[in-house]
Amino acid sequence: MVFQPQLKIFINRDEIAKAIDRLASEIKRDYQGKQPLLIGVLKGSFMFMADLIRLLDLPLELDFVRLSSYGATRESSGRVRIVQGVKMPVKGRDVLVVEDIVDTGITVSFLLDYLKKKQPASLKVCTLTDKPSRRRVPVPIDYRGFTVPNKFIVGYGMDLNQRFRNLPDIYTMED
Repeated sequence: MVFQPQLKIFINRDEIAKAIDRLASEIKRDYQGKQPLLIGVLKGSFMFMADLIRLLDLPLELDFVRLSSYGATRESSGRVRIVQGVKMPVKGRDVLVVEDIVDTGITVSFLLDYLKKKQPASLKVCTLTDKPSRRRVPVPIDYRGFTVPNKFIVGYGMDLNQRFRNLPDIYTMED
């Protein structure tokens, strides 16, 4: 029998769209006259990043990294590993990391350290959701869609064991 948690809409698609529009405006303002490299953190950020870049009418390039720290549980293992690194040159570039959620900060901190070694001109973080109550490592967040409470959320790219990514809204999981 497949585990079927109770899902409750937490952030609906209209609220998500408004937040992305606001974030895109802030990013366009800050990167005017530049050609940023946006690096999406797979797999969770793909829906957010796709919607975000459609609103960025400035020259940009994309790349993706794939990191792992969760495995098949709701808790981060605390150990991050690179499954797929960046392919695009980073040195001297204005880099914007695009994340679905910043939780403990461990993964984002690891990624920022990895990217800093590649000597970008600038390095910023954009996240759709931020869960500061779980932060174990401080990380700078330059663009934030929503601050969320300490609840496990799924949908709009975020998952539990690869499930629920396709949901168009963000849901809390009620056990």
